[in-house]
Amino acid sequence: MPQVRLIGAEGDQLGVVTIQKALELASQADLDLVEVAASASPPVCRIIDFSKFKYDQEKKEREAKKHQKQGRLKEIRLKPNIDDHDFETKAKQCISFLKKKDKVKINLFFRGRQMEHLDLGRKVLDRFIASVQVDGQIEKAPALEGRIMYFVVSPK
Repeated sequence: MPQVRLIGAEGDQLGVVTIQKALELASQADLDLVEVAASASPPVCRIIDFSKFKYDQEKKEREAKKHQKQGRLKEIRLKPNIDDHDFETKAKQCISFLKKKDKVKINLFFRGRQMEHLDLGRKVLDRFIASVQVDGQIEKAPALEGRIMYFVVSPK
């Protein structure tokens, strides 16, 4: 005959009882019999209102989710003929994003005839990679998609 470890409505231990006995005690208290720990030997059941139990579970999950940091993806736009000061500003911005534990996608846009000079864009991206190498690591290597050359940096 299968047995369970039973916990009462007020949280008191009622010991190891049969499932039939546990169901009888739950119906006497006008509450539900809820399995709390199935992997334990014997399984642990509790006499509790099921809707309250479910609400408490959801509340714990929401609380746990609140304390998780979700990594966001930030984006920085560059052009092949970027000025030195503008480049430094963008690099500093990228480093500040990385310090906040955000991923950063660097996009380099080519317009018109600039597509003939992909090597200039590649030099700008290589220079950018070198400037943020200390705080981040390359997650996705530079790639060309249409008129945009991009790469992704994640925090170390």
